[in-house]
Amino acid sequence: MAEKQPQSLPVFRQRLDKWLFFTRLTKSRSIAQKAIEAGDIRVNEARVTQPSHMLKSGDVVVLASDRRDTTVRMLAPGSRRGPYEEARLLYEDLTPPVVPGEKLTAFEQAMRERGSGRPTKKERREVDRLRPGWQED
Repeated sequence: MAEKQPQSLPVFRQRLDKWLFFTRLTKSRSIAQKAIEAGDIRVNEARVTQPSHMLKSGDVVVLASDRRDTTVRMLAPGSRRGPYEEARLLYEDLTPPVVPGEKLTAFEQAMRERGSGRPTKKERREVDRLRPGWQED
């Protein structure tokens, strides 16, 4: 009598460039291909330079960008580039949260909170109106 082997989960495979496009991590498949060829994508801590690299379920993908690195785990292959809610089901986000006080990137510096930094011309005029002795000509 043969014992039943435990059934393992099916292993899904898909091209890396297609999967990045379907998950909405890149805007187009050609942009995904260029990023892979440039070495900006790592799969399981190994640099990948071929867009045709086959991803399987459970692989960890790291996307290096100028803003910050994004780390995701592949859960399922995609069949189309659908809405964000559908694409979000294809991966698990493993990116660590941003630590307050950490050095800001140039992009994050450009996107400052409203009211912080140098006042606008309109805000400066409002402040000047509140000063005693300020007279409008």
